[in-house]
Amino acid sequence: MNGTLQIRDHLLNELKTGVRTGASLIRLIRSEDWSYRPQENMRSLAELVHHFIQITASDLAIMQEKGEAEVGLVENSLSGTQDIEKLEATLWSNFESYKAYITGLSEDDFLNRSTKAFYMEHGHLQVQWQIETVTHVFHHRSQLYNYLKQQGHELNFFMLYA
Repeated sequence: MNGTLQIRDHLLNELKTGVRTGASLIRLIRSEDWSYRPQENMRSLAELVHHFIQITASDLAIMQEKGEAEVGLVENSLSGTQDIEKLEATLWSNFESYKAYITGLSEDDFLNRSTKAFYMEHGHLQVQWQIETVTHVFHHRSQLYNYLKQQGHELNFFMLYA
């Protein structure tokens, strides 16, 4: 395997770590936690979880140049859902779809194919989108960790990498 594909796979493994450890945090949510909102101008825990779960699906839709309405449907498809098993299944299904797309790209497409999000003037290369998705997942996993800490859950840093 060449270096480019090794880097792609390392990024996928990091993404999988973020998804796996995010799933472990989601499994800790109690029924009374769902409505928690740290401040009025922030997402509730339920909104944050739904967004986190849909990152790989919505980022994939954006990478594939879907329009605002189509991306919005993806992002809002879990509204009202608090069934942990369904949420976790969706998280993993979204990850697998994203992984299939990324691994299905030729090396040339991965490095050189540019796609443009509906909200941007210029496109990004697929490799850039992959890096964006990894950072996006870790950003919101960190928020999820903090929300749960603020709700009194016994958490430790090591669980983010176990």
